[in-house]
Amino acid sequence: MAANNRRMSGKKGAQVGSGGQRRKGLEGRGPTPPAELRKKHKANRIANAKAKQAARRPTPRGRGGKGTSEMVVGRNPVVEALREGVPAVTLYVQQFIDNDERVREVLQLAAERGGINLMEAPRPELDRMTNGLNHQGLVLQVPPYEYAHPEDLANAAYDHGEDPLIVALDGVTDPRNLGAVVRSVSAFGGHGVVVPERRAAGMTAGAWKTSAGTAARTPVARATNLTRALEAYQKAGIAVVGLAADGEHEIGDLEALGGPVVIVVGSEGKGLSRLVGETCDFRVRIPMPGGAESLNAGVAAGVVLYEAARRRA
Repeated sequence: MAANNRRMSGKKGAQVGSGGQRRKGLEGRGPTPPAELRKKHKANRIANAKAKQAARRPTPRGRGGKGTSEMVVGRNPVVEALREGVPAVTLYVQQFIDNDERVREVLQLAAERGGINLMEAPRPELDRMTNGLNHQGLVLQVPPYEYAHPEDLANAAYDHGEDPLIVALDGVTDPRNLGAVVRSVSAFGGHGVVVPERRAAGMTAGAWKTSAGTAARTPVARATNLTRALEAYQKAGIAVVGLAADGEHEIGDLEALGGPVVIVVGSEGKGLSRLVGETCDFRVRIPMPGGAESLNAGVAAGVVLYEAARRRA
């Protein structure tokens, strides 16, 4: 009996003040992460292999070409990008990341959408990928945007028995303005947007977010030379209408807006470039009794698109 007491005396009993530790131990570590993020899980190995293959795969080029791959960095930007439907191929998650509310939402959104590779990576690797930006443990890889060819926009309209309604941007460099124009074109039944290949905004994650998802159904074409693209539209019987503060016509008086038309919008500061302005069949102005000198590209395009849609109704 004494021997048994000696053996039992070495066991630790409950300590004073240990209740908090016990409760903390019972709380757990939050929801189980997806299989793709669990080390040694088959799904994790498959996801990692797919991500590596995608990174090595050469980028095919269509008639309009493709943009460049882009990284969305940081917890809030990644959450917003996934909420707005920005395309994504891979979500990189830092190893041993703090599993807070935003991280959980990101994983849930990525799982619900499907088709996004989940890849766990150490912090130094994410630092290298983002050139030292504050990624907060989350990096979303956005695939290159596949641009259409300018003539595809007109052909698609004619295939549906409709007169083309297209917006071309001249010197617009803010992706948010491009996204706003895409949204307006979609709202008023347009058939797409044309941007120059150089010195112009492209379809980045910022443009996707501003378009509020409409970029998924409204094509953006890229022209090697915008002036030549406009001349090709003219040869196809499509009127080219440029917006200018000193335009000879007001938008309410221009009958051409009711037919096949390309509306050309310049930058807020400089307006249309000289060659583009000379190429236009008509130059129109938006009456502004309030006295504002100019409107940004997104607002100006929306006003003219409304007038064109009204004439077509």
